[in-house]
Amino acid sequence: MAKYILKEVKTASDEKVWLHVDRPIYKGNPMWVCPLDNDISRVFNPQVNKKFNNGEAIRWTAFDSATGEAVGRIAAFYENNASEDYEQPTGGCGFFESIDNQEVANLLFDACRDWLASKGMEAMDGPINFGSRDAWWGLLVDGYQYQPLYTNPYHLPYYKELFENYGFQNYFNQNTYVWRAESGVLSEIALEKARRVLSNPEYQIRDVSNTDLSQAAENLRTIYNKAWALFTGVKPMSEAEAQKLMQTLKPIIDPNLIYFAYHNNEPIGFFVMVPDLNRIIGKFNGRFGIIEKLRLMWELKVSKSCDRVFGIIFGITPEFQGKGIESAIMTYILENYIQTGRSHYKSFEFAWIGDFNPVMNKMIERYVCATRHKMHTTYRYLFDRTKEFTRCPRIGFKRPAK
Repeated sequence: MAKYILKEVKTASDEKVWLHVDRPIYKGNPMWVCPLDNDISRVFNPQVNKKFNNGEAIRWTAFDSATGEAVGRIAAFYENNASEDYEQPTGGCGFFESIDNQEVANLLFDACRDWLASKGMEAMDGPINFGSRDAWWGLLVDGYQYQPLYTNPYHLPYYKELFENYGFQNYFNQNTYVWRAESGVLSEIALEKARRVLSNPEYQIRDVSNTDLSQAAENLRTIYNKAWALFTGVKPMSEAEAQKLMQTLKPIIDPNLIYFAYHNNEPIGFFVMVPDLNRIIGKFNGRFGIIEKLRLMWELKVSKSCDRVFGIIFGITPEFQGKGIESAIMTYILENYIQTGRSHYKSFEFAWIGDFNPVMNKMIERYVCATRHKMHTTYRYLFDRTKEFTRCPRIGFKRPAK
């Protein structure tokens, strides 16, 4: 009899076991934050996740056949539209957890490979999310001594070996930067640029405290679609998507953390930040019922125990890029919020800055003076082991039509 066996998740009890595989693996690790069960379950709910409209997902739990103990888990998934964006049809695997055992890891990876191959895929990326890139994406390979941001993965050091020993290769890295409020510094270059912008009456920087959230969502959509329109592979944000994003954030929004830049009252840039929920939810042990929701709201709005900020999205319209707008926003936040003593936040983190986007990395390091302190890797595994592997190309602009 095989030492380890797989069981597909089919029932509610199967799912509970699958969800809780991580508990004993990270037990006693002070940096790990137990994710909310609902956050992960929603990914695999066809009534919630629209990717099921054009794709499929499957989950397995690995068990020790002798003891019946759950020792690992994984999910495999694909979306037809997304899979064709690459040189070969590419699916994904994610939500991987395992004891420190290559045999268990290989069993899980093999299951994903074989299932995806049966669906016409020729490669798989992992560990990734069956959803947007801003959650559950990448393997932590540097920064184990730091607590993860909300819905950002945390892993143990041996996971890297499990992936690479199987044959996964580094497709791209995602950097996370931290800017600490007590240092309160921006580069001289950034400050000089900011002064030019802020001294010009045509420009204004404002938070959303006096802005209707519906209008804020539309402003964000306008800027986003202009800012990313020149990047290959980026789809415009619809009005419904923008409104949904703002409504999703509404319960946790701190008006002091969302800023828009305007030129002659037209929106040209934004910086959306939220309190990092991982500072609070770890004590919930995965539960998020009415008691936990009330406790979260109390700690966010009343006791203000959350001391860390999660920068989730940033953008400047193309015609204003390179003019110091990003520096002006950061300087405005520093001088009008942090240095005035109004802020109770100690650190600001900027996540998911891919190494395929050197311009953004350079801006965060040189102008914001933030320090890289975590790195996640998105791996790719080609099913044809003789095929040449290439890393993700650097982000490229489409040339505007003449």
